[in-house]
Amino acid sequence: MIRSRRTTSLAGLAIAALALTACSAGSLGSSDEGGGSDAVTLNFLVDNADQTVKTAEQLGKDFTAKNPGITIKVETRPAGSEGDNIVKTRLSTGDMSDVFAYNSGSLFQAIAPQKNLVAVGDQPFVGGLDDNFKSTVTAGDQVYGAPYGGFLAGAILYNKPLYAKLNLQVPKTWADFMANNAKIKAAGVAPVIQTYGETWTSQLFVLGDFHNVSAAEPDFADKYTKNQAKYGTSEAARKGFEHLQQVHDQGYVNKDFASAKMPDGLRLLAQGKGAHYPILSAVVSELVATYPAAARDVGLFAIPGDDAAKNGLTVWAPGGVYIPNSTTGAKLDAAKKFLGFVGSKEGCDSQAKAGAVTGPFAVKECKLPADVPQAVQDMQPYIDKEGSSSLALEFLSPVKGPSLEQITVEVGSGIRKAAAGASLYDEDVKKQAQQLGLEGW
Repeated sequence: MIRSRRTTSLAGLAIAALALTACSAGSLGSSDEGGGSDAVTLNFLVDNADQTVKTAEQLGKDFTAKNPGITIKVETRPAGSEGDNIVKTRLSTGDMSDVFAYNSGSLFQAIAPQKNLVAVGDQPFVGGLDDNFKSTVTAGDQVYGAPYGGFLAGAILYNKPLYAKLNLQVPKTWADFMANNAKIKAAGVAPVIQTYGETWTSQLFVLGDFHNVSAAEPDFADKYTKNQAKYGTSEAARKGFEHLQQVHDQGYVNKDFASAKMPDGLRLLAQGKGAHYPILSAVVSELVATYPAAARDVGLFAIPGDDAAKNGLTVWAPGGVYIPNSTTGAKLDAAKKFLGFVGSKEGCDSQAKAGAVTGPFAVKECKLPADVPQAVQDMQPYIDKEGSSSLALEFLSPVKGPSLEQITVEVGSGIRKAAAGASLYDEDVKKQAQQLGLEGW
């Protein structure tokens, strides 16, 4: 599980009751075509990050413009564990807002969707959702959510002018990647940027490699959850740790890798003093805000594996918008209509209007705006091509260990060998799996 200063878990990108505040959005009309008595107000609960609120308000405004009888009132909650507790408490007491935004994947499963949420699988918009996303908001055989935001990727950001200068091609295998690194080092540039001063950034060669793991072992996630597969004994899964060791042992990392922090890594990349940065694509917005030319000069490619034919991107799905089962009557009808809007091309356009598009949308007919950074554009072909993207393991299994970022720092620093690091992580996840009461542990 990745943890950064902006998110507590990338299973949903962000993520006491006294902290709740409210503001109105989309108040463009108080009655619909049938008269004022049919007017409906929906309370929409989201986390209090500035961009999240801005997006929610834009969705409310545009939805109400199309549906004048329905007003969207945005409420906010804290992010992180405090916000998680608020969501779970309000669901359990039947006091949840009419609609709310929350994580997809494992954290979505933790709020007992079959007990607490309204299934929307019979709604027309569901047929247009990306299959990867759809699986993250499904419990049993029912779909419960519409996508809020875009996909993120665990990938490699790279300096395009440097690639052009050295006549390099985007690698599709690890061997080709290492060959590029050799040429980059010979040119006097740090081939691989690492920023272990912020330990969460050390995990991407492992977590971002999961498309390659699942391509080699399609049932790995299921077996991993059942304690039938391990990082230490799976050749495919262990390779992420081996890659960390290799780039260190070959001298391909920046000299200050042990103390450098993410802003340092972004600077090296933008200035062409570092060629590759394995990182979560969420950092692209900060990169471009600080170094505007990076919108053009920094691209993205998937972490390469052994087989070029199976090259693909590991993605983190967007969060979802859900309806609690406490929403009934006219509000339930309005809420379903709102989710249909969120999960449509009009919903994508509305979210894009709010700014900060971080990745491809999870609605099949939606395309990225032309003005998004090149690194974000580079994600779209992986999403569009069947079999070229896979969900990160944390969307497929609840088994995670809290110490991965410390272990990957040790392996990437030459303190611990890859095989030992993988086995140590297996012990780390064992404790957590037992706490969850999973069978087989």
